Amino acid sequence: MMATLNDLAQCVINGDVEQVKSQVQSLISAGTDPLSIINDGLIAGMNVVGTRFKAGDMYVPEVLMSARSMGFGVELVKPLIASGDMKSQGKVIIGTVKGDLHDIGKNLVTMMMQSSGLEVIDLGIDVPSEKFVDAVREHNPDIVGLSALLTTTMPAMKEVIELLVEEGLRSKVKVIIGGAPVTQEFANSIGADAYAPDAAVATDQCKEFFAAK
Repeated sequence: MMATLNDLAQCVINGDVEQVKSQVQSLISAGTDPLSIINDGLIAGMNVVGTRFKAGDMYVPEVLMSARSMGFGVELVKPLIASGDMKSQGKVIIGTVKGDLHDIGKNLVTMMMQSSGLEVIDLGIDVPSEKFVDAVREHNPDIVGLSALLTTTMPAMKEVIELLVEEGLRSKVKVIIGGAPVTQEFANSIGADAYAPDAAVATDQCKEFFAAK
């Protein structure tokens, strides 16, 4: 039976890597438009995952499996797409701030953003404030995402924003922050543009920023 884009989306939702690869190959063989495979199959599935995650119907391990399966699908389709055809909705720089070695939350945010068509540059963990600023200069992103999982590293978020102001770059980017101890009140106090309690909200917030541009 021939694979459909809906079948592919469902396989992404299920986090079934082998089925995703099989369905993508089947769709490619049938001459399905590569961009449609990505947008109407792979990304469509991850959009459902994001909605379910936000509603509490899916959990982090399941979301990671879905994102992983989608990644394999995208890799199969990428060679068929002419460079420039895949339009990025916007560019995000993300990292865990100085002194903080946690990356699970950041990695989940990165995967969900990439799954939504955003270009994400992941600076990793324990990122010095100066490195965020250098990355803004180098990559000219629309958004900077800062993650902290410790109350002791939260002040580094403020430091990044202050440095962006000092270097005259603050007006060029939106700053979104998140992590277990982070709150909306803290975001307001340091002058961040948004606070995201989880990966799904972070992704939606970024999409809203891009839509408003």
